[in-house]
Amino acid sequence: MQVRRRELREGFTTGSAAAAAAKAAATLLLSGRRLDTVDIPLPEGGRLVVPVAAAEWEGRGAAATVVKDAGDDPDVTHRARIRCRVALAVGGPPGGVSLRGGPGVGRVTRPGLPVNVGEPAINPVPRRQITQAMHEVDGFGPADGLVVEIEVPDGERIARRTLNPRLGILGGISILGTRGTVRPFSNEAYRETIRLSLDIARAGGIRSIAFSTGGRSESFLAALRPGIPSEGRIQIADFFAFSLKEARKRGFEAVWMACFFGKLLKIAQGHGYTHAHKAALDFGRLADGCSAEGLDQERARRVMAANTAREALGIIQEAPCSGRILERVTQTALQMGRRHLGPEAALGFCLFDSGGRLLICAEEGRNQAARDGAGPWSGNG
Repeated sequence: MQVRRRELREGFTTGSAAAAAAKAAATLLLSGRRLDTVDIPLPEGGRLVVPVAAAEWEGRGAAATVVKDAGDDPDVTHRARIRCRVALAVGGPPGGVSLRGGPGVGRVTRPGLPVNVGEPAINPVPRRQITQAMHEVDGFGPADGLVVEIEVPDGERIARRTLNPRLGILGGISILGTRGTVRPFSNEAYRETIRLSLDIARAGGIRSIAFSTGGRSESFLAALRPGIPSEGRIQIADFFAFSLKEARKRGFEAVWMACFFGKLLKIAQGHGYTHAHKAALDFGRLADGCSAEGLDQERARRVMAANTAREALGIIQEAPCSGRILERVTQTALQMGRRHLGPEAALGFCLFDSGGRLLICAEEGRNQAARDGAGPWSGNG
């Protein structure tokens, strides 16, 4: 029997949620109508109909709430309540829309983000989307001015599960979204976080950056290279090729990558995106490379039959030629990385085992210098 695969459901961004809540609140304020759904513009064209959870009068203004729906995308802001209060501006410019951040919306504290220091973390594209939605409201004329305050009642707690604190966005979540909708498992928010992290590092004058696949590999590299500033350490998860390309655009002088054997092997085998569901390891190819560096046939067969990269690494480490094998894999990963980073910047890998022990640290063209502690992290680089 053939099983039909379920189509993954798209969701919408916090920016679209805020635009819908603001439009619903403004509609109640200016025309007295409560909307169950609201039709909003999308940043790249097209429209989206969004359910409204609540709309009520509040003092001299009105407020509305939209529950953010991320669809089938794994997103910590899924089901967050985005609430907008709208009031007539007093003494403000006619026809203008003033955006403010209320409780649960983060505030920018570091330069390098697309929003100025001290401003609420409402990115430029959602700002334009919200403003456009407001101008569509019946009764909003050229003589009017409106103030929109966005709040996320549980935003401060949600933000602890994001990278906002590391980016210098404190007190809540960001209002984001370049498309207005969220493609399932697209991880758009994570890619945007990588971009913003790189912008902050660049604005802070950091010339050399350290990528890691997660918190453990980052902590291991930080212990190895304590001179790396926290703003220069960026967790990129599975987005290896994307991160190198973004680093190239910003002109960094050196990029280091801290990882474990599985990720290193995937990179060496040409995977620019290393998620387990998208990038499978070829243990037969690994076994061939091990044999070429002198691994005996019995261990090569065990490597080929391995279930995990950790199991394969354990087999390799039993052999006297393990150093040559790890060097081969690392050099191949460097070659793959160079395709994405380009020729201008230095590139290095630090490979750790699961306990944090450094197995190899190699920089393209300056391997011995990297092992001896020189290279881009020596001095004030």
